[in-house]
Amino acid sequence: MAEGAESGERFVPAQYQPPLPLDRLILQEGAPGAGDRMELDVLIVGAGPAGLACAIELANLAQRRGTEINVGVLEKAEALGEHSLSGAIVNPRPFRELFPDLPDAELPFRRPVGKEAVYVLTPGSALRLPTPPTMHNRGNYVASLCEIVRWLGAKAEALGVNVFTGFPAAHLLAEGRRVVGVRTAASGLNRDGTPGSSFQAPNDLSARVVALAEGTRGLLAQAWLEWERVSSPNPQIFALGVKEIWETKQPLDRVVHTLGWPLPNDAFGGSFMYPLEPNLVALGLVVGLDYRDAALDVHGAFQRMKLHPLFRRVLEGGEMLEWGAKTIPEGGFYALPERRSGDGVVLLGDAAGFVDVPSLKGIHYAMQSGIFAARAIFQALTSGDASAARLAEYDRLVNSSYIAHDLHRTRNMRLAFKDGFYLGGLKAALMTVTGGRFPGGKITVEADANVERRVTAGLRPGSMVPDGKLTFSKVDAVFKSGNATRDTIPTHLVIGRDVPPEVAAFYSHVCPAGVYEVGEGRLRVNAPNCVDCKATDVLGPRWTPREGGSGTKYKRM
Repeated sequence: MAEGAESGERFVPAQYQPPLPLDRLILQEGAPGAGDRMELDVLIVGAGPAGLACAIELANLAQRRGTEINVGVLEKAEALGEHSLSGAIVNPRPFRELFPDLPDAELPFRRPVGKEAVYVLTPGSALRLPTPPTMHNRGNYVASLCEIVRWLGAKAEALGVNVFTGFPAAHLLAEGRRVVGVRTAASGLNRDGTPGSSFQAPNDLSARVVALAEGTRGLLAQAWLEWERVSSPNPQIFALGVKEIWETKQPLDRVVHTLGWPLPNDAFGGSFMYPLEPNLVALGLVVGLDYRDAALDVHGAFQRMKLHPLFRRVLEGGEMLEWGAKTIPEGGFYALPERRSGDGVVLLGDAAGFVDVPSLKGIHYAMQSGIFAARAIFQALTSGDASAARLAEYDRLVNSSYIAHDLHRTRNMRLAFKDGFYLGGLKAALMTVTGGRFPGGKITVEADANVERRVTAGLRPGSMVPDGKLTFSKVDAVFKSGNATRDTIPTHLVIGRDVPPEVAAFYSHVCPAGVYEVGEGRLRVNAPNCVDCKATDVLGPRWTPREGGSGTKYKRM
């Protein structure tokens, strides 16, 4: 337990979370402080699958019409894919739509899904279950999201799209209520925020339409939704996934998913283990951030999980090559914003919440949303009208597509687990049988930060000493992420006031990268450790962008 806290104490994280700094995130066009300026027709924020699919479809539409559109994509990573992380099993549907002349063998996938297995774990055993219908993966492919992003980026650039890496978008630019561009983050600042010897001022990029494809918990998407007071039937909820890539001695011949141990019964989540090559394996643990034990540590639970015989027999004698972490939007249909478009702006992919938790899929929805956004944007540009009314065509396309249909069919499955693993599993099974009709209405959930936490002995990483071979400390894990953030960078995390020791200890467990520590009853922040997973942005300190190129250097995540 945290020093000074008694077992059984409770707190609500939202009480200690600072508000979103809207006054810093949304600037009026022409605000002082920028250096260079660039004008584009379309600016896409984020070079992930959603943003790059949007760019490629825009370029294709312009080429077919014989017109020119100046499209730019901003990416905060130093190189494409270095901040991209997912499971990932991919539905190829949007790839076939974007690249109809390419056979599947030429798409950026590792291997088709063959055998698959689902298990419920106890500490020493694994009970195999029939694979739920929502989790069948026949026709899908195991892939690396990093490799997908690099491949899509090359395709976009070949079509004339300008991809700018190393430029985080830190502010939205507006004229009145209309979005007209973004301002990037400054670089070369000293720890105290003053310009250093390598200082470079922010740049302003203006555009007729801005597409926010920032990925999970997108900062500018959050700011725009709050600024415009765009609501949703339920708040968005999130999970934290911790992942590793292993070179193994033992081949893995199937896709594996597990439920149960090492998680408590009131936490939602599960693990995955996927074969990328005969001796290259991706594995991870994903846990919903609405768990109630303040001492639950996802990274620690993941390390303990690898000691289970199901995983150990595959991993033992191998080498952990990469580590990473990322949050995932899990609210589903009822957490979608009532609109994902406005004057001069659209929201794509994970930034809009297009993830189907029961099928563990989001990449193909992200890409499809990018394709739909491109079509709506192209119509808006050719008509000379990028108003909210014109760009609402994007929402109409999404709402009439398989994205909305799929999410509606599984609309309550994740939400059912707020009552615990076993009752949630029973409800989810009934929802599967009835095509989502049971229980009929919406299951209401709270935002993760509003869920009360209890201070207990819990699952502590200190209860298991990492051996550096099969299990790893957070410091060792961050090293394997390739984190290249300089030590003298200013902190990019906005901390609330008067954080008590038990809440500081909660942050230290939530963060998989060792950013937060408790010393002498106070919160200590090691900001350069941050891998931009956004977990504490959901539950505590707010995340804002650092200078371009900082953070992880993922290669095969």
